Amino acid sequence: MNNPSAAASWLTMLGIEPSPVSHRERLVSALGGFVGIFAVYWTSRILLGTAASPILVLSMGSTAAMLFAVPHGALSQPWPLLGGHLVSGLIGIACLLYVPDPLLAASLATGLAIGAMHYLRCIHPPAGATALAAALGNEAVRTMGFGFVVAPLMLNVLIILIAAIAFNALFPWRRYPAALVRRVTAPVPAAGYEAISHEDFVFALSQLDSFIDVSEEDLLRIYSLATGRHRDMLARATEVGGSISSSGSS
Repeated sequence: MNNPSAAASWLTMLGIEPSPVSHRERLVSALGGFVGIFAVYWTSRILLGTAASPILVLSMGSTAAMLFAVPHGALSQPWPLLGGHLVSGLIGIACLLYVPDPLLAASLATGLAIGAMHYLRCIHPPAGATALAAALGNEAVRTMGFGFVVAPLMLNVLIILIAAIAFNALFPWRRYPAALVRRVTAPVPAAGYEAISHEDFVFALSQLDSFIDVSEEDLLRIYSLATGRHRDMLARATEVGGSISSSGSS
């Protein structure tokens, strides 16, 4: 495919993120995933024994991907993590216990979990796997009943939350949870651009009517960097133009 615009449109259609990420950040994310799952599995074996360990890590792999690869994301923050897994676990166990047909139980648990997370403002995609796994649980999970939500599920979630806070704190360019770092005020826009207020963001997001996994703080930083780059490019172009004019006059 020799047409750059056609290639770009295919990348956009496939949802391939064009923004570059350093090798350092990728390696840190991979190391974080290792640390998070190691902490979950090791602690679960100590506290609950080897039989419970596989149950504990069912949906933690995808949670680890979010907490260590996308630590700034809105869906990775503590409330989506805790609330998402909790409500999804409760719904999944309820469907396991009270809906006899596994097909209906699995489908109902997943749909209800998504709806509940939306209303409780705690959308965490891996929690959908928690609801599904609980609804399709074996006899051991059925025997545990709602106790499954306390341990192993929420114990599992607390362990990986602590691991994410401790690990991401080692790297100054990472923030987890985002609220631990002081909120920055809206940046001063470049000349020719108007400042964007919190109300402007709220209005714009309400018009999209979809959940956007970017914090307001990061959006402001992106806006500031973009307008600042545009300002610098204009300044350089003006300097070059002035130099050419001076050379022509002389």
